[in-house]
Amino acid sequence: MKLRDLFLEYPEPWLPVFPLSDKPGQYLDTDVGNVVHDSRAVKQGDLYVAIKGLNVDGHQFIEEAINRGARVICGSEYLDKLSVPYVRVANPRNALAYLSAAIRGYPAKQLTVIGVTGTDGKTSTTTFIYHILQEAGYTSAMISSVSARIGEQEIDTGFHVTTPEAPQIQTLLKEMVSRSNHPITHVVLETTSHGLAQKRVAACFYDIAVYTNITHEHLDFHRSYAEYLAAKANLIDELTLTPAKPNGNYRITILNRDDQSFSYLDNRVKKHPQLTSITYGFKNKADIKAIDIIEDSPTPKFKICSPRATAEVSLNLVGNFHIYNSLAAWGATVEALGIDPDAAIAGLMNVKYLPGRMEPIDLGQNFIAIVDFAHTPNALLQALTNARRMTEKNIIVVFGSAGLRDKEKRWQMAEIAIKLANISIFTAEDPRTEDIHQILSEMKLGAERAGGVENENYFLVPDRREAIRFAVSLAKKGDLVIMCGKGHEQSMCYGTTEYAWDDRVALQSAIADLLGIPGPAMPYLPS
Repeated sequence: MKLRDLFLEYPEPWLPVFPLSDKPGQYLDTDVGNVVHDSRAVKQGDLYVAIKGLNVDGHQFIEEAINRGARVICGSEYLDKLSVPYVRVANPRNALAYLSAAIRGYPAKQLTVIGVTGTDGKTSTTTFIYHILQEAGYTSAMISSVSARIGEQEIDTGFHVTTPEAPQIQTLLKEMVSRSNHPITHVVLETTSHGLAQKRVAACFYDIAVYTNITHEHLDFHRSYAEYLAAKANLIDELTLTPAKPNGNYRITILNRDDQSFSYLDNRVKKHPQLTSITYGFKNKADIKAIDIIEDSPTPKFKICSPRATAEVSLNLVGNFHIYNSLAAWGATVEALGIDPDAAIAGLMNVKYLPGRMEPIDLGQNFIAIVDFAHTPNALLQALTNARRMTEKNIIVVFGSAGLRDKEKRWQMAEIAIKLANISIFTAEDPRTEDIHQILSEMKLGAERAGGVENENYFLVPDRREAIRFAVSLAKKGDLVIMCGKGHEQSMCYGTTEYAWDDRVALQSAIADLLGIPGPAMPYLPS
């Protein structure tokens, strides 16, 4: 693609700086092979986007990119002595997203794009919407933090991935619309605050924005709840940038009427007259309500009452928090897209399994064993609340708190565990370059503030392998052991190294050893 065409629809000012020549205009006809942001991945003819990250400045690698064959450089610094054309922009991350989309023909323009954001429940809600679309007969796809699903193909999106980087997202979208047999028409895109703040999802041209909740998380990156909330609200603004599409334009937001974020988000919607909103919840004046909830059922049973239908729903997943997720999915599909309510009910009931979300591990032991992704205070609260519905005996919870991440939640989650579980075991969870003992000492403060007594109802076990074995050894008949924090994730970070790790495999290994039966080996971790 020629350089001038690559920037044809770029929404912000850009300044080309060319090498000395008597014919500077000729550089606008420079052919670009691909758009990359990693200098190590540059190939002959590529455009390299230099991005200033948290730890590394891509401008430092411009010469390396040129030596590897970069034909054009894009960045934000003032540079005028390069040997190749240089394009200066205000936000290289925005440029990376738009140029990645442009060189692939802006695939999102051919799709109905449903974005799902929030602190908890994003993956579950994304999965619900995807299954409803499938049941309704749409050729649909989804990109979640677990994987991308395009037709029968499932693509791993990485170790600790939230929203993939822009080139990967645009590559997946291009693959969806390029399928010779049944091209995709609808895609559900799980969208994180990092993805919004860092412009990874720019040029995705969203049609519907779904919000789950916005609670305490990622304050290490966003610095404050207000900044975190503002980043999430960017998804609403993205709706206004969506061009006309062959399948029409929706520009609808789905908001949780019960969440603390509602007023802020609702006001943001009202700033854009072209947008409309649909609300859901248990109380207040929500458009879509959950009524007649059977409180003592481990799997949610309730009625959905909405403008288009009132229907009984019986989900196959453990946890009443899935009621909110299913209401959000109903709003995006039945109310926003006009999907038949019967198809929506069938789609919701088709979801029988979510990797690492209240996932049972059963090797024949006489206690319940669960793995859950809960890694925020609210998610842990929901997980333990639902665990209590599953047993009247002891709840033994094992979790940690990530290094180099939000420190506030360390004591908050410890407090919640002391109040809701009978035994809490605090352990390693991606300590990264932090001292695991320091992390545990911060969790200990929260536990003691809630009345915890060390070595009675809470324990500090730095090695996650030993913490799991210890939890299993304490479990008696009818008890419930729940591993929280890692869920579906496939690695654990110590220092700067990612070690292969799966909580589900580790828990199976510990239970098999306890029962004296064959089972998987306990994964390796540094001690």
